[in-house]
Amino acid sequence: QVQLVESGGGLVQAGGSLRLSCEASARTFSTYRMSWFRQAPGKERDIVAGINRSGGGIYYAASVKGRFTISRDNAKNTVYLQMNSLKPEDTAVYYCNAGPSSGSWSISGPYWGQGTQVTVSS
Repeated sequence: QVQLVESGGGLVQAGGSLRLSCEASARTFSTYRMSWFRQAPGKERDIVAGINRSGGGIYYAASVKGRFTISRDNAKNTVYLQMNSLKPEDTAVYYCNAGPSSGSWSISGPYWGQGTQVTVSS
């Protein structure tokens, strides 16, 4: 079982930045692919970014490429999402996800955090 705890969400103006963190309880953190998903009101939960076990493989959704950066620190059991040049359409609840290291990036793993709200004002 893996417990994930997100932090770092909040309210920011368009063009601003936020950094999300997700700390995992598992000592096997380094064996999991880690991803960030987001869900806006009335919409499905979609992949934002993913990073493989070693950090050598990374995926970004087209809508955030060039603005967001995912990274991980296996020594701290933590994955990060640096979000720059935020837009109102980035407003959503952001969820940390842990899962197997293979398969489509858009398919989530079995472990979820509680979510953290990101609100971007225009």
